[in-house]
Amino acid sequence: MPKLLDDIVSTKGSEIAVADEFGSTTWSQFDERVRRLINGLKDHGVGPGDTIAMMMGNRRECFEIFQASAHLGVTYVPVNWHWVADELAYILEDADVKVLLVGSRFTDVAIEALSDARSQNVQLSLIVGGESETLTDYEEFLSSSSTDDLPDDQQLLGGPMFYTSGTTGRPKGVRGSLSGGGTIPTEVMQLIGGSMASYVPANGRSLLVGPVYHSAQWAFTFMPMINGSSVIMRHKFDGAETVKLIDSEKITNIHLVPTQFKRMLDAPDSVKKGFTGDSLESVWHGAAPCPAAWKRSMLEWFGPKVHEYYGSTEGAFISTIKAEDWLNKGGSVGKPLETVEVLVVDDDGNRLTEPNSSGTLYFRNLMGTDFEYHKAPEKTAEAHLEPGVFTTGDIGFLDEDGYLWLSDRKIDMIISGGVNIYPAEIEAVIAEHDGIADVSVIGVPNEEFGEEVKAIVECSDGYTGDIEFIREILQLCNTKLAGYKRPKSVDFIDQLPRTGTGKILKRTLREPYWEGHERQI
Repeated sequence: MPKLLDDIVSTKGSEIAVADEFGSTTWSQFDERVRRLINGLKDHGVGPGDTIAMMMGNRRECFEIFQASAHLGVTYVPVNWHWVADELAYILEDADVKVLLVGSRFTDVAIEALSDARSQNVQLSLIVGGESETLTDYEEFLSSSSTDDLPDDQQLLGGPMFYTSGTTGRPKGVRGSLSGGGTIPTEVMQLIGGSMASYVPANGRSLLVGPVYHSAQWAFTFMPMINGSSVIMRHKFDGAETVKLIDSEKITNIHLVPTQFKRMLDAPDSVKKGFTGDSLESVWHGAAPCPAAWKRSMLEWFGPKVHEYYGSTEGAFISTIKAEDWLNKGGSVGKPLETVEVLVVDDDGNRLTEPNSSGTLYFRNLMGTDFEYHKAPEKTAEAHLEPGVFTTGDIGFLDEDGYLWLSDRKIDMIISGGVNIYPAEIEAVIAEHDGIADVSVIGVPNEEFGEEVKAIVECSDGYTGDIEFIREILQLCNTKLAGYKRPKSVDFIDQLPRTGTGKILKRTLREPYWEGHERQI
C-alpha cells in the first residue's frame, strides 16, 4: 500500500476520495488504482528523475497521478489545457517528458504535439476518459498492471513542476524543494500536508472549481488530501452551480479567484436564497487583486469565512489575512507567515527597515525551502538577492503593525481572472508579422477579469491600422497562443514612447486606459 494512503484507507476505505462529473472513487478503489499506476509506470522504466506531463482537465485521475508520482520520486507537470500544440510540444522537450497523459477533451492538441520533433523523448502516451487509435487507453494500462505494494525503501518523494511564463520568451518550469527525484521520506510529505490544517479543515471536503494546473488549486486540494480530505471537482466553473455544490456536497473549503466571486454574486437570487453554507468553514482567495466591493459582498453573504493569501508558484504562501483583519486593514495582503521573512530593498540593494518604506519585496523561507527555474540558471539568479532570498517582482512595504502591502509591479505582467500573463511572449508572436514595426502589450481594465490583454502597434511602411490588419494580427495569435493570452483588442500608435535607453514606457501607455480606476496595478 502506498505509504501516504495507508492510514486513510484503513479508516475511510468506503468513503469518497475523489469525485467529478463522471463519477466517484472511494479511498479503497483509489488506493488500488494508485498501486496499479505505480507498478505500470515502473514496468515501463519510469522512476526517480523522470518526468510525467498531464493535459487532462480537472478529472479524478489527476489525483491518482499526483499520488503515484509522489511515491515514485517522479516529477509531474500539470500542463495548461488551454495551450495549443506548439506550446505543448515546447513543454515536452523542455521538461524531458517521458510519459504524457491526455484527457479526451484534448486529444487533437496532444496528437499534433506528439508529431512534433520536440516530443521525441516521450515513450508512453495514455488517453484518459476516451478512445484513440494513437494513444494507449489509461484504464487498460491500469488493468494490466500489478496491485503489489511498493517496498518502503523504494518510496521516494516526487512532486509537481508548474510552468510559469516570464518577462522574456517561453514559460519556465519552477522546480521547488518538492519537485521530485529526492529522497525526502513520505512522513515529511504528511507533515507538509498537515500544515495545511491552518488553512483548511482536516478530513474535510475540498471543492476544486479552478484549473488544477495552477499551483494554488493544487495546494488547496492535493495537500489536504494527504491528510484525508476528499476532493470534489468540476472541469468548468459555473457560479450558480458552485453555490449549489457547496451545500449539496457538504463542502468545507474552497479556493476562488476574484472573478469567481463576481460570478457567484451574479447567480440568480433564487439560487442565493436557497444557500445555507452550513458545512463551509473557509473560503480562500488569491492570485489577483480583489475589488473591495466584491470582497465586502462576499463577507456579507458568507460571513467571516472569506480569507486572503499572498504567494506565488515560486515562493508558495507568503502572507495571509483573515476576514476580521481585512475589515480593519482592507487592501493589505496580511501578515507574513511565521516561516517567512520579508525584506524590503531599494534600487541600490539596501534593506529598508523603517515602516511604510516602499521597495522591491524579497522573501526568505525560514524552513530552508527554495526554488530554481528549470534549465534557466540566469533567470534563477535574477530572482535571487542571495541564495534563499528571492523576489517575484512586486513592490510594496510593511506598515507599523507588520502588515504587508503591495503598491506596484516591477516585472511586466498582466493578471486576468487570476491568471498571470506575460506580455513578452505575446509581443514576440505579434512581431513575426511583416506589418509590425514595433509592438507593446499591456493590461487594460476589465470589469469581470480585472485586466484584459491589449496590443498597441506601430505599423511598418505600407501598412495601415485597418480591420483586415487587425484580423491578421489576431489570427497569428490564434495559431501560436492559448486563448487567454490573445489580445482582446488592438490599438495603433504613430510611435511607442521609449526611454533614452530604448525601453518602452509601459506605464505611460497604460495611464489613459486606467484613468479614473481605483486600482492601478
